[in-house]
Amino acid sequence: MTLWGGARKNWGGEFSSDANEGAGLSRQSVRFSVLSRDRRLVGAAARRDSQRKMAPPAEERGLKSIVWQKIKTTVLDDCKKEGEWKIMLLDEFTTKLLASCCKMTDLLAEGITVVENIYKNREPVRQMKALYFITPTSKSVDCFLRDFSSKSEGKYKAAYVYFTDFCPDSLFNKIKSSCSKSIRRCKEINISFFPLESQVFTLDVPDAFYYCYSPDTGSADGKNDIMEAMAEQIVTVCATLDENPGVRYKSKPLDNSRKLAELVEKKLENYYKIDEKSQIKGKTHSQLLIIDRGFDPVSTVLHELTFQAMAYDLLPIENDTYKYKTDGPNGKEKEAVLEEDDDLWVRIRHRHIAVVLEEIPKLMKEISSTKKAAEGKTSLSALTQLMKKMPHFRKQITKQVIHLNLAEDCMSKFKPNIEKLCKTEQDLALGTDAEGQKVKDSMRVLLPVLLNKNHDNYDKIRAILLYIFSMNGTTQENLDKLVQNVKIENDSDMIRNWSYLGVPIVPQSQQGKSLRKDRSAEETFQLSRWTPLIKDIMEDAIDNRLESKEWPYCSQCPAVWNGSGAVSARQKPRTNYLEDRKNGSKLIIFVIGGITYSEMRCAYEVSQAHKSCEVVIGSTHILTPRKLLDDIKMLSKPKDKVSFIKDE
Repeated sequence: MTLWGGARKNWGGEFSSDANEGAGLSRQSVRFSVLSRDRRLVGAAARRDSQRKMAPPAEERGLKSIVWQKIKTTVLDDCKKEGEWKIMLLDEFTTKLLASCCKMTDLLAEGITVVENIYKNREPVRQMKALYFITPTSKSVDCFLRDFSSKSEGKYKAAYVYFTDFCPDSLFNKIKSSCSKSIRRCKEINISFFPLESQVFTLDVPDAFYYCYSPDTGSADGKNDIMEAMAEQIVTVCATLDENPGVRYKSKPLDNSRKLAELVEKKLENYYKIDEKSQIKGKTHSQLLIIDRGFDPVSTVLHELTFQAMAYDLLPIENDTYKYKTDGPNGKEKEAVLEEDDDLWVRIRHRHIAVVLEEIPKLMKEISSTKKAAEGKTSLSALTQLMKKMPHFRKQITKQVIHLNLAEDCMSKFKPNIEKLCKTEQDLALGTDAEGQKVKDSMRVLLPVLLNKNHDNYDKIRAILLYIFSMNGTTQENLDKLVQNVKIENDSDMIRNWSYLGVPIVPQSQQGKSLRKDRSAEETFQLSRWTPLIKDIMEDAIDNRLESKEWPYCSQCPAVWNGSGAVSARQKPRTNYLEDRKNGSKLIIFVIGGITYSEMRCAYEVSQAHKSCEVVIGSTHILTPRKLLDDIKMLSKPKDKVSFIKDE
């Protein structure tokens, strides 16, 4: 059975407006009679149409834009009829997916008049057709079937059903036997991930961390299942980007990356088995690297001082929503969503907090002076222009007030305790101080942090971990002493359990630390000298410097690719940067077990430095240091003690 058909089950190809025409249709005829035609629709033709009709400006390109264009082409355009409005039904996953890449006004423009939650009870609207955009799970399918459970009539005039990915035979047959007469379309569109940012995606499976790294033998079946699911999701990322990359993995210290890489390669072969000419699609000029989370423990616990990473570490930001008060402690609480629609946020999120604190007040002064200059002109036309600009001024100032509040809130946490802590962390992480002198006694550097009563347990544990990472492990006796003296017995698993990620905590034998790229000449702040290891990996991959023993290929090695923009003779020469970035090679990196905001930042920095290659980074979920330590602590608990919410 083919797992990765582009839109294999297209009942619209067989059903006409007369519902009885589809009665008795077999699974075989649905699967094979429309396979090639549907593959073309979702494949090259759909891509050409979307590029021709809705190609976004270069500055808007990115994962979010690409995902929205695919949804528009394969779902909304597919069932669109001039002058006809539809109701849209979403489940939890597709609600988050659409929220990540479009707004309600975009859906209105596509003929969607109402968006409903498929799980909730709804009044019937029998004069309207319904578009179901759902995941192929029992829960969502059962909710769909309830809407058409009545033999006489359903809640809606007809149904257009679009699954995010592969629908199992059992659910497909259940739908077919129950309400096939009511269905006008049924397709799989293969988008099973979230475009978090223009170059960042997530699979939104945080429980994968436990299944992949817990020593609990009872979770073995769960691990196999989640590995399969992750592989399928990663393939939908590649398919959405129209890439068939060479798949590589980090060979040590664990085996998770190899297993996942092999699964991904197998599923990529299945997905790209047939194209328009019934030929196997070759590998593209892109690479997919799969890495276990233990490859760089330092970047996960270090206090980061670039704006986005610092804010998510120090402030209680939930679902990208920042809460603040503009008129002091007694003022009214307001909310702001930190998203890429905010140009100022995109501009400053990766900058150091010191730069941000200088820049925002300057911008506010510029806007204020511009406004005053405009107000000084008393002609009627000048006043008219000012009135038109007032909403623009107000919007700009509001954004700047939000980010100034955000920066000041970060500094209110930073100044009392974190500032001194950062120096210790940087010295431990790098093994050298701000002057470049080697740290001779790491324990002497660590002790002031452990003795400081103003630091909470999380900060002390983060410092202890950096000490252990700097030594490439410690003795059991030394670890026990640290735990007892700092009185963190109840949280000691936050330290000990790193060994399950392949990180040496109490190693059998002392191992040498791997050499890092020398970045001492790069301009930086004294408290921000550490560079995430993933940046080295990105640069080495682009420059074709990754060792094949350490980074084996799971697939036939693609054409020589060094990220310089060199292409084969069969490809047209690239005329400019925008064309190069649009059609150029990609480096896709997937980390099993979460990525940090500092690692996300590296994808943008490396893409900017290497114009001919775009880096896209993704993971099971996004990490903050506290959440990671909590997850590490739970690894030694039995599966039945750890709470997961998952729709099977």
